[in-house]
Amino acid sequence: MTPSKPPAALAASRHDAERSAGVEMPPLDAWLHRHQSSGAVCMTTGLLAWFEGTPPALPELRALAQRRWGPYARLRLTPGFHPAHLDWPRWTGGPDFDPAQHITSLPATGSAALEGLAAQLLAQPLGPSRPPWQLHLVPVEGGFALLLRAHHALLDGMSLITLLRALLAAPEATAGAVSSPRIPRQYPGPPRHALARALADVLPRARPLPFHGRVDTRRAVSWSRMPVAEVRAARDALPTGRASSNAVFLAATAGALRSAGVTGRLPLPGVCAMVPVDVRTEGETVVLGNHYATVRVPLPARGRPVQRLAAVDAFTRRAALKERARAQALMVSSAPRRYGLLSDALGRYADSPLYSSLLCSSAATYTGPLALGSARLAAVAGLAPLSPGHPLALTMILHDASVVVTAVTDQAHRELAARIPELIREEIRAMGT
Repeated sequence: MTPSKPPAALAASRHDAERSAGVEMPPLDAWLHRHQSSGAVCMTTGLLAWFEGTPPALPELRALAQRRWGPYARLRLTPGFHPAHLDWPRWTGGPDFDPAQHITSLPATGSAALEGLAAQLLAQPLGPSRPPWQLHLVPVEGGFALLLRAHHALLDGMSLITLLRALLAAPEATAGAVSSPRIPRQYPGPPRHALARALADVLPRARPLPFHGRVDTRRAVSWSRMPVAEVRAARDALPTGRASSNAVFLAATAGALRSAGVTGRLPLPGVCAMVPVDVRTEGETVVLGNHYATVRVPLPARGRPVQRLAAVDAFTRRAALKERARAQALMVSSAPRRYGLLSDALGRYADSPLYSSLLCSSAATYTGPLALGSARLAAVAGLAPLSPGHPLALTMILHDASVVVTAVTDQAHRELAARIPELIREEIRAMGT
């Protein structure tokens, strides 16, 4: 007679089996994972932080990350497929947090060369052999930079900002950040009219523009750094009330694309930005993963800068972006976890320029001054991944007294990347004067 296992041993056996099999990715994670695993496009996303002061020694940075990031279970997940479930990707729990595997130092570089380095690293896929994220310490003139990279299936933009804040500010509690990925994500049920609007968002709203087409394997990155006072002046330009920073960014992008000569002449359908909207609730601000939905916002190409700002601000306020985003997130999260003809067709359409013209993502660190040792965090830039058929993505990130607008393109459109950020800054200045 075979002796029975004690309860503790049975629990451990179940845990080992579950860890080996993994857990199904939520639909949004799986969608982002499929972009890269299918060979369509590299889905590395990133956050670049500039510091003024002496860089830390690599062992010190690794030890700090061990203390501050060790509790985050999300950073121990590895993507892949279980042999019995090859039709849907899964997250597998990895080993204990090992900063030596993920945190490296790179040779010192000049400030002007940092864009090229960021472009090179953004084009490198993070594979499935270990949890897909890395932190790079880069000495530069007058200080240093930290570049945090991750597979977009693992972390969204707000997750990257959360990790940066946690590394620098040591939040008192990370209980919300260590929740198991096995817990299904539940979004607040939106009103029916919001669901109807989310369904209407599926309709075509854009048209192909000159830069749309195949995305090559290389990247180009360019940014423009400005004082936050310029954005605040633009926000105060409307006589009807203060505009949001997001509206300023979107309206400035509309003008910049027109100045660059890439909007075409037809008024409708026009340029339409895909805008990620965070759907985390108030108690989930430190939860990592992909918790956003995209809302499409028309970008008016005509009129003066303040007129464009008024149009964008009116649309984003009237559309109730948060409500619409949560409705869309609810629909996406409840989608069947399988691939088929209909889901493939919808995927191709969502990747097409008929659905949206470009990604425009804005965010803020939502904190005052931050530092790493004696080095002050001076500015933060977002590095967005490109999606199939869309070789241009734009971000704007506010931190303390600085704002950074960043353009990412493929190599074929590097001249566009070099022009757009400064054109956006010119539009923001024009709004505020």
